[in-house]
Amino acid sequence: MAQTSFFGLHLQTAPGDVMTPRPATERLVAAAAARIRGRARVADVGTGSGAIAVALALTAPDAEVWATDVSPAAVMLARVNARRYGVDDRVHAVRGDLLTPVPDDLDLIVANLPYLPRDERGRHLDLVGEPEDAVFADGDGLGPYRTLLAGAARKLVPGGAALIQLQRRVLVAERDRLDELEAMLRAA
Repeated sequence: MAQTSFFGLHLQTAPGDVMTPRPATERLVAAAAARIRGRARVADVGTGSGAIAVALALTAPDAEVWATDVSPAAVMLARVNARRYGVDDRVHAVRGDLLTPVPDDLDLIVANLPYLPRDERGRHLDLVGEPEDAVFADGDGLGPYRTLLAGAARKLVPGGAALIQLQRRVLVAERDRLDELEAMLRAA
């Protein structure tokens, strides 16, 4: 176990098991937090250490956050970090693929998923030591985002939105404009 600083928090991390949160992801948290009004249901997909989920729960005290990950180590670590900051009653760290384990009627979907092609591993020396499946995906690398967006409209309430991080940028689309995010993925 190690510690890292993220969004003003001191979080437990597990190098090699979950990706260490990066400063660029703080912009994703800020953009998501600005959209949360009162009681909101949020999904943090691919939660890793739970950094995004915990930061959002602390920023939006009436929000309920589902933090999903396929990695058992990530789910455990997200629970540890939520408990550490006293938001474990509102941050539900659950194991599962993308949106499968979350309820319907979400106000917001937030994701920082793998988006680099697996065959480019050797070009990203800054990512050595990070878990490969948290960073790289097959083909052009964007498959996890395509799958997420394909199911997002069924989970979002009218007026809900998806926010994703892609190449250090935050991309946002309202539920009825998710096709625009899909087009951005095709152009990336």
